[in-house]
Amino acid sequence: MRLTTGLDAIHEMFATADAQNRAAFLPYFTMGFPNYETSLEIIVAMSEAGVDGFEVGIPFSDPLADGPTIQMSSQIALEQGMNVQKALEAVRTLRSRGVMQPMFMFSYLNPIMAYGLEAFVIASKEAGADGFIIPDLPPEEAGMLAPYCEQHNMAMVFFLAPTSNEKRIAVASEQASGFIYVLSVTGITGARTELPQNLTDFINRVRRLTDKRLVLGFGISTPEQAHSMNGLVDGFIVGSALVKAAHANGVEGVRQLVSELRNALDD
Repeated sequence: MRLTTGLDAIHEMFATADAQNRAAFLPYFTMGFPNYETSLEIIVAMSEAGVDGFEVGIPFSDPLADGPTIQMSSQIALEQGMNVQKALEAVRTLRSRGVMQPMFMFSYLNPIMAYGLEAFVIASKEAGADGFIIPDLPPEEAGMLAPYCEQHNMAMVFFLAPTSNEKRIAVASEQASGFIYVLSVTGITGARTELPQNLTDFINRVRRLTDKRLVLGFGISTPEQAHSMNGLVDGFIVGSALVKAAHANGVEGVRQLVSELRNALDD
């Protein structure tokens, strides 16, 4: 049984990584890919490999922020019948299987609105989730969801891109709880051979304007890239590379890549 939940669990996650002088590792995975049971096994395997938290992907038919790899996984998961309710059931099952790390429900806004905003927050908390990442909900419109998150001590994560100006950084910082998701590039998700040259400048620019935790995503796929996150950001997200590993080599493929990424943080 988890002793802390919601924002408290997220705070502990970062504190643990800080104490170990490393960035927190939060993998993304699409629930229901390549099928429901295998996606559960993959997340359990990542949990056992020592990741710090999870983005639990709820597949959507029009994932505008996602590149071809995650679009493919979402389409397959939808064809297998994955939906919001089943994703919540998956979180509940993962908790029962001993997964203790914080979980963020990653979803586009339409499925959440169809479910009901307050009902979704309550159901997510009851299932064992700790917060939300909604790529098409800008911080300027956070008011539709923020009161429910605050009431239930759940995190709301917002995005910043390299093109974000000071006003946008300030708004995202004011509205975000848990952390701010900083994008390595302006574009869609996907593994990349190298990260942008000006990434440090972007992170430093955001740091000057906020004291919120910063978690980097979009493009991280190798142990070398993971190691470079230490001292740069508070955490990082890997998604497409893990979905590719699952597509090619199933649970063991993901377990091996996650172990390599996690071990690189301690080198």
